[in-house]
Amino acid sequence: MRHFNIRKNKYFCPSVNLDKLWTLVGEDARKEAAGASASAAPVIDVTAHGIFKVLGKGQLPEQPVVVRAKYVSKLAEKKIKAVGGAVQLVA
Repeated sequence: MRHFNIRKNKYFCPSVNLDKLWTLVGEDARKEAAGASASAAPVIDVTAHGIFKVLGKGQLPEQPVVVRAKYVSKLAEKKIKAVGGAVQLVA
């Protein structure tokens, strides 16, 4: 297949798995959020770290979290909602 006037940024979509999601904010932030009330779930904005897609490999701790990303796989969304979290899609 030929691409005339190719722009490689069209295909740029770095991703992160669920098991590495908490490494973006650090272990101390996770422990601090565990001590907080259940209604105050921490927000992890992966686009602020230069990552656009969240994939569903791995397990999350039993702790609710709000994940903001451009793209989220079906399995990742299912696992996030299973621990009581939510997914927010951003443009």
